Amino acid sequence: MLALRPNCECCGCDLPPDSRAALICSFECTWCTDCASTRLPGGLCPNCGGNLVPRPIRPAAKLEKFPASTERIHRPDRCGGATIA
Repeated sequence: MLALRPNCECCGCDLPPDSRAALICSFECTWCTDCASTRLPGGLCPNCGGNLVPRPIRPAAKLEKFPASTERIHRPDRCGGATIA
């Protein structure tokens, strides 16, 4: 099940579970659409090199039983750069 991380790893902005501005890679690294288009080279995940896709929105009725993650991951040093192999 997706963790639905609560923020962009680059700028730290909040990305609530119903946000249409959240993008993820296959490892669930989470980015906002603004950072993905302006700060991530080629629009790829700087952590794994994978493509970014819109994060699915979990229906509100399911959030009570399956809540979104509250763990914030903020790595602004990764925003401009090199992919970790």
